[in-house]
Amino acid sequence: MILSSASVVAFGASLLVVSAAGSPARGSSLSGANIKRDAALDDWISREEPTSYAGILANIGEAGERSYRADRGLLLASPSTVDPDYFYTWTRDSALTFKALVDRFFVTKDGILQIHINDYIAAQARLQPVSNPSGTLLPDGSGLGEPKFQPNGTAFTGSWGRPQRDGPALRATALITYGKWLLSNGHRDAAANNVWPIVANDLAYVAQYWNETGFDLWEEVRGSSFFTSAAQHRALVEGSSFAASIGSSCAACDSQAPKILCFLQTYWNGEYIVSNTNIGTGNSPRSGKDVNSILTTLTTFDPLSPTCSDITYQPCSHKALANHKVVTDAFRSLYALNANISVDAGVAVGRYPEDVYYGGNPWYLATLAAAEQLYLAHAQITRHATLSITSVDIAFWKALDAANAAEGTFPASSQTFTALTSALKAYADSYVAVAQKYTPEPYGALAEQFERSTGAPLSAKDLTWSYAAFLTTIAARDGELPGSWGAANISSVPPETCVGGGVAGTYTAPPTNLTWPDVVNCPVIDDLHVTFNVLTRTVVGQDIFVVGNVPALGNWNVDGAVKLQAMRYREADFPLWFGGVELARGQRVEYKYIRKDGGAGNESSVVWEDGANRVVEVQVQGPGCRDAIAVGDQW
Repeated sequence: MILSSASVVAFGASLLVVSAAGSPARGSSLSGANIKRDAALDDWISREEPTSYAGILANIGEAGERSYRADRGLLLASPSTVDPDYFYTWTRDSALTFKALVDRFFVTKDGILQIHINDYIAAQARLQPVSNPSGTLLPDGSGLGEPKFQPNGTAFTGSWGRPQRDGPALRATALITYGKWLLSNGHRDAAANNVWPIVANDLAYVAQYWNETGFDLWEEVRGSSFFTSAAQHRALVEGSSFAASIGSSCAACDSQAPKILCFLQTYWNGEYIVSNTNIGTGNSPRSGKDVNSILTTLTTFDPLSPTCSDITYQPCSHKALANHKVVTDAFRSLYALNANISVDAGVAVGRYPEDVYYGGNPWYLATLAAAEQLYLAHAQITRHATLSITSVDIAFWKALDAANAAEGTFPASSQTFTALTSALKAYADSYVAVAQKYTPEPYGALAEQFERSTGAPLSAKDLTWSYAAFLTTIAARDGELPGSWGAANISSVPPETCVGGGVAGTYTAPPTNLTWPDVVNCPVIDDLHVTFNVLTRTVVGQDIFVVGNVPALGNWNVDGAVKLQAMRYREADFPLWFGGVELARGQRVEYKYIRKDGGAGNESSVVWEDGANRVVEVQVQGPGCRDAIAVGDQW
């Protein structure tokens, strides 16, 4: 039975860390005390965590170091502009990332992060009414299925796989999560007036179009996607509760969610989850083994689910664990990187075994997702204090520990429980270790893929989703778990025969002049991160520097000038050079760009730009705890 509007879950602060006894508890950890940590892996994680967080922030316009020309609150998929060009904002990628950032905010109470979240919500309010090739917001909501937009928030009109129906559901989930926090902290008006209008449109879209095909999260085939269906089901369940909490309702949520839940059961083929169905003719044949299904368990995870439910595909469920083995095993003999790795150790994981994009390689986010599901499963099993194994998932457990795995139910006091949960945590760590092995040092930048034979980073650089995947995986490892979405209230078994659905929705243009409560823990910031961006032509062997009248910019001494990085920005022979420095707030800084041959520091090799000195006022507008600004120049 779908959660009724009268049965509202107590929201709290939305991010719950659940104690082994089963009650919500702040600051506790689900990491077993008997789990031995790998010191080298722990050390890498401690270094990669700030790198990944900074990598996300660098891709958020308008002041992000790598997001030049992106509007405030819009998150770029990657700063890569050629081979491939990911210099766009995707609804799906942004929602997944900001869901992770909202969950992080609940732990850190970081005022700067809260401003980014507020900016994101305001940006989505601006995006929803933008007419695009998928359609419009009014009157039928069809435009909400558009997958990506230009970095300035205008429509992308090129050929693409559209519509993509996961974006509205994922965005609703991210916003609802923050809306719950607003409610629990006395900011009902912000939840009702800023968050709900955007969420209501997205829920209306899901309820109307869930039974129609769309492109999958890899944007390659049109059909029914397990990931999309699960995201849609969760959004409607959680959306109904959120609506009730602000004195509204979502009748379409209540009527359509059970139908989607029934449809979700059809993706299971008896051995694993077939991630894409109803794809029709004209597509390359696929086995259906796809990390899509592992990513889905991260969305369906509910820390308060009373059982390892197969119905909602909880990470610890028999079906989810069996599927994990089938999907990851599909890559064991596929990549040279995975040669000679035992069955109880993690491997590099790609999207699906038939993949040919960039030659078909492992992805950082896919490999990390394999770890994250296992951490979440460990958390659930530990909380339930019982491990159940059936014929469905016995192969998974035997691969981890053949000596102890057997069908049956094992209490936490048993040796079998202890041995298998320890093996499960070690197995999860081994997937993170794979990501560690192929992450370049010393900077820890995460691309989209790593090459299947050499492990070299490949495809889009500084991929936002890769960084977000690292953060959510490590949060799960540390027992910092996202809040409940209501899976515990779904107790009935779906009917054997599913019925179609879809209810025409009502859509309204959301307000764009949003007013937010004061941010929490707004720090006093003495220095701002100032990014200098300059479009200028160079030839091989030339570098661009910025020099100015303050020590951080060399005090006009070319030897102390700050070297910028090159990034090709759209025009093939007109690269963007960029770089950031910390400058004291309130300063009036004068600066110029210089060109050096071969990075030499002597005056004879230096070309200064003509004209008067450029000037930047080191100040931000809006809330005082913004910590970054950017300037854009052309030389």
